Amino acid sequence: MKCAREFRDRAITDALLEELFMIVDRPLRIMEVCGTHTVSIFRHGLRSLVPKQLELISGPGCPVCVTPAGHVDAFVQAARKKDVLVATFGDLIRVPGSDGSLAEARSEGATVEVVYSPMDALTLARKYPDKIVFFPAVGFETTAPTIAATILEARRLGIENFCIFAGCKVMPPPLVALMSDPQLNVDGLLCPGHVSAIIGADAYRPLAEKYHLSCAVAGFEPADIAAGLVSLSRQVLEGRAKVENCYTRVVTAAGNSRARELMETVFVREDTLWRGLGLISGSGLGLRKEFEQFDAVNKLQLDLKPVPEPKGCKCGEILQGHLLPPDCPLYGRTCTPMQPIGPCMVSSEGTCAAYYRFSGHK
Repeated sequence: MKCAREFRDRAITDALLEELFMIVDRPLRIMEVCGTHTVSIFRHGLRSLVPKQLELISGPGCPVCVTPAGHVDAFVQAARKKDVLVATFGDLIRVPGSDGSLAEARSEGATVEVVYSPMDALTLARKYPDKIVFFPAVGFETTAPTIAATILEARRLGIENFCIFAGCKVMPPPLVALMSDPQLNVDGLLCPGHVSAIIGADAYRPLAEKYHLSCAVAGFEPADIAAGLVSLSRQVLEGRAKVENCYTRVVTAAGNSRARELMETVFVREDTLWRGLGLISGSGLGLRKEFEQFDAVNKLQLDLKPVPEPKGCKCGEILQGHLLPPDCPLYGRTCTPMQPIGPCMVSSEGTCAAYYRFSGHK
């Protein structure tokens, strides 16, 4: 905690912000990739404290937000099966599909439990052997190793009433897709701290080199974020494009090899759909053949089908950085945290939810 307190020190943050004002002399557009960055920036009031010429836009770094509606429908479909217990992270429970949400299914009598880790779901499978415990495995590289470890433990213990929907995604591929978009004008990327702890800061080097894009890995305290913005602003204005690690107390250049080894043991890269971004090559983590007994799609005979976005919902454009939440015609009107229409208004890391809670745009 001592280390965290230092990065919440007002004097340190103020000094970095003062430096930012000295550096920024023209419009700059920075994308904070991670949803936790978006929330932290709002919570600490940083959007109102940085130079007006520095525009901050949110990216696709909220795993719940980029989960396609068709996948949410499959989760709800599983919940409505009488012999199934759905164990899910809390962020996912209120995300609407085309046929309701897990919360609505629970109100109709489905067995849906909120868990804090995949291992909690496995514990439920051991506790209720007469139920099939289904875990919607939604996340990025941060959660994928723990899900892999849970699958390995389930196999070791011979637990047959446990399965997952392999919905984890990996981060660099969508960033490549975004940077290939000629309509997206971004000067630099504030790269996600949690994901980078697993994949390492060097994972962003191809982006920096191919697109001459400035990148900075940052943590989530005010001074962390301010340091990342100073790094990016200096790089852009000096014409440099490299990856600078501003989160060295957690992130290394190479990342966590043991965590990646766990992922690679259980999962294989595959093409997958991202809400708002479409099909992205090599961006998903599917179960390897030797673990297919834990695949919920086959075990529960789930029907996966494409689902159109709700009429008027602009979550896709917001996730791509093309629009801000107040630009959506549903935002704050028919779409609110209490009655969400799109996923960006539901998740604690969702851009719309952060804007609604902190910005005053309601």
